Amino acid sequence: MLLQTKYFGSLDCREEDAIHFPRGLFGFEEEKTFFLLPFEGSEGSLLCFQSAATPALAFVAMNPFSLKPDYAPVLTGEELRELDVERSEDLCFYTLCVVRNPVGDSTVNLRCPVAINDQTRRAMQVILETDAYQMHHPLAEFVRRGEAQVC
Repeated sequence: MLLQTKYFGSLDCREEDAIHFPRGLFGFEEEKTFFLLPFEGSEGSLLCFQSAATPALAFVAMNPFSLKPDYAPVLTGEELRELDVERSEDLCFYTLCVVRNPVGDSTVNLRCPVAINDQTRRAMQVILETDAYQMHHPLAEFVRRGEAQVC
């Protein structure tokens, strides 16, 4: 299928690569199908959730483990059942990013990750029941001394 995107122009995508959000994303419940597209040169740590239905709708996402290797999201039993897995470790996780200028002022939402069952391509955004993660972690928080930028 030909996918019109916000950041990449027109792309030829396979329908079986689509990710299905039965509940949509928070604030965008009507948007049910997305494609996860990597930004060139990011080595898979910076991606885009591109809506299949709305070309202008795309969310910048990051691999949370590239920022915080000890990130340990735990879903509820109901969420695990809905995603058809037994353990949180059986899922792929992505955090949504609010990009600002300069990039160091950007934030990631570690509290409300997107969880994906890579086998079924079913996904949901969840709110973790922990105070360990916040909705607005500045990217600068993850820059190690001596490094210029995260992205």
